[in-house]
Amino acid sequence: MNELEHPSRRILVIANPPCPCPTLADEVARRALARPTDVVVVAPALNSPLRHLVSDVDAAVVQAHERVRLAVRELRDRGVSARGTVGDTNPVMAIEDALADFPATEIVIATHPRGEPHWLERGLIRKAAARFELPITELVSDS
Repeated sequence: MNELEHPSRRILVIANPPCPCPTLADEVARRALARPTDVVVVAPALNSPLRHLVSDVDAAVVQAHERVRLAVRELRDRGVSARGTVGDTNPVMAIEDALADFPATEIVIATHPRGEPHWLERGLIRKAAARFELPITELVSDS
C-alpha cells in the first residue's frame, strides 16, 4: 500500500452553523492539497435549547445536511476530495462518533465569531482538546 491509496493525513472538519465559510474551505484546501489527504466533513445537528429539550431534531438535521452539502461542495471546488455526514446534536459526541469510523490525524472546527457562539458550541475547543489527543484547529467564521 502506498500513500496515494491510504493517505497519512486525515482531516476531520466540524462544520458548525457558520458554514459554509470561505476561510474554512481555504484553510482545509491548503492543508489537503499539500500532500495526499482524506477529508471528512461532519455537521453536528445543532438545535435550539427548547427543541433539544423536547428531542425535536428534524429541522436541525435538515440544516446540518445543507451545511455538509455546501461545505463539501466548497472543498471540491478547491480541488479537495471530501465527503460528509450529519453528526450528533452534541458537537463533542459528533466528533467522537466520526473518529470511530474515520481515524483522523487532525481536527478542524469552524466556530462563530467571538461573542456569538451557539449554545452547544460554547467551550467546544476546550472540551475537544481535553477529550481527543489530536491537533485541533479552530477557524472562526468570517461570515
